[in-house]
Amino acid sequence: MSALLATPWPDVPDLLLPALGETFRLVGLVMVVVVALGGPLGLVIFNTSPLGLFPNRVVHVSISWIANLGRSLPFLVLMAALVPVTMAVFSTTIGFKAALIPMSVAGIAFFARLTENAVREVPRELLDVGLAGGSSKAQIIASIQLREALPGLVAGLTLNLVAMIEYSAIAGAIGSGGVGYLAVNYGYRRFDDNIMIACIVVLIALVQLIQFSGDRIVRALTH
Repeated sequence: MSALLATPWPDVPDLLLPALGETFRLVGLVMVVVVALGGPLGLVIFNTSPLGLFPNRVVHVSISWIANLGRSLPFLVLMAALVPVTMAVFSTTIGFKAALIPMSVAGIAFFARLTENAVREVPRELLDVGLAGGSSKAQIIASIQLREALPGLVAGLTLNLVAMIEYSAIAGAIGSGGVGYLAVNYGYRRFDDNIMIACIVVLIALVQLIQFSGDRIVRALTH
């Protein structure tokens, strides 16, 4: 029966390519938000710690708790928990817009921790040299912390990007569009084996390509 329902292979690209474009659009928009907010948040988490440039226990504990909260919930649970927020902002709980907020929240929390870990690897002696040389804290963050942590930041960005592709596939369950939505609605609900196989192959290939590219960039930046 499934063979009769399966989309002919020559017709698969007509469905798969638009879905892939929707995935790129969703993940790309989310990653802009993740980098713009998660990166600075990670810098604040580190620099308010005892090892940072402006230690502040209250701020550090508060922001760390918020970041941990965003990472603690499985993505499906997070989507359900943020339904009231999504409804208040976009007046909908399904579709492309409904996936933006939970994916952004999860990505920001994840990238903030990755940024914190990358900056923590920068030798403290370099920060001390910057302070002794009269550099401002903003200059030290830009010219020492971010520059020296760049390989770790790229590795973290690669890991985060892969996670967002996985989350976009999960968000297909709420009609966000993309490869995940195609897999759920055609591959699973309509028992379309060809579509399911094509979606799996494309997702695996996409993740492998991103990871390979990220690793190459990290090796090029490592000194």
